[in-house]
Amino acid sequence: MTRPLMAPKHKIELPPVLSGFGQINRYWDPQLQFCTAKILPGQYYVTLHDEVIVTVLGSCVSACIRDRVFGIGGMNHFMLPSEGKVPVAHGSGQMLDEAARYGVYAMELLINEILKNGGRRQNLEVKITGGGRMLVHLSDVGQRNIEFVRQFLATEGLEVAAEDLGDIYPRKVYYFPVTGKVRVKKLRSMHNDTIVQREDAYLQDLQKQSPQGEVELF
Repeated sequence: MTRPLMAPKHKIELPPVLSGFGQINRYWDPQLQFCTAKILPGQYYVTLHDEVIVTVLGSCVSACIRDRVFGIGGMNHFMLPSEGKVPVAHGSGQMLDEAARYGVYAMELLINEILKNGGRRQNLEVKITGGGRMLVHLSDVGQRNIEFVRQFLATEGLEVAAEDLGDIYPRKVYYFPVTGKVRVKKLRSMHNDTIVQREDAYLQDLQKQSPQGEVELF
């Protein structure tokens, strides 16, 4: 005789989500025992609560940033398009090519959201990961992403507390903003090319469009 499935005793209540992040996939992870927010290429997520942010990186880079005093933090997931040589001014007169605008936009969106919700610039802790050599036909994309994020942080005067960059493997990244812990699992055996296909499609989309609007750090 088959035993009936037992319904859970109570429904897990996820913590409130900040305005603008309602589209992010959030769920209760029974293994981690945490509310988890999963971000895809081109997305970012910021939280005031004890959540985990997870993503899978190939050539893309993620910056994990938090206010180490107040615990608010978040993570992005971005890639620079491979082409674009139009110089634009940023910061103290530094010139960046058109492609770098995508990285600047991704970084400033994340930092501004943290500051807007009570974080302070002097308290920011930064950890970076990703930039693998995944796209065979664009072998320098991962390295360009690494060079960009390092240069951006140096220009903005933000010190890198930890990094795990480069190599040839995709990574699954878990970020715990309240504690600042970053857990990285290198996916050394891939049974499909989902990550490569996803990033390739994201890259093609980037090459067809420009970042919308202007974002300034405050």
